[in-house]
Amino acid sequence: MTTSYQNIKFIIFPIYLIIILFATSSTAIQCSGSSDLEVQQNFPFEVNIMPVPNEISHNDTVEIRIKLLKAGNYLHSKYFIRYFQFEGEGKLQYYDEPSYLPNDLYELPKDEFRLYYTSKSLVSQSFDIWISDNFGNERKISFQFNNKD
Repeated sequence: MTTSYQNIKFIIFPIYLIIILFATSSTAIQCSGSSDLEVQQNFPFEVNIMPVPNEISHNDTVEIRIKLLKAGNYLHSKYFIRYFQFEGEGKLQYYDEPSYLPNDLYELPKDEFRLYYTSKSLVSQSFDIWISDNFGNERKISFQFNNKD
């Protein structure tokens, strides 16, 4: 009876050994194909804007609430804003900071913020805002206000 048990051990042991070798070698082959760790840094984003009125009076201010909706989060992502007014006159500013200069680039410290546009014109006004990141992604938002006076 002991001889049959020993015969079974000699048959089963090589089978286990072959299974273990196959499993470790297939794992090693799969891991060796992707030796470089890929870290995604470029996350596209969208811009969410709360509704704004479509009319404004001379010297009135409109609040523009903006939120950046990011597909992912990377520690070194930076966001920037610039604007250009192509019809009428007005000033755009981030909270109570000095007014933005047209086509100058300003860094945005937060993902959710408010801009304030003050009309300096008696005619309709139009301007575009571009929000970009340090990876080349950019979104354009257009605003148009009719004169309320």
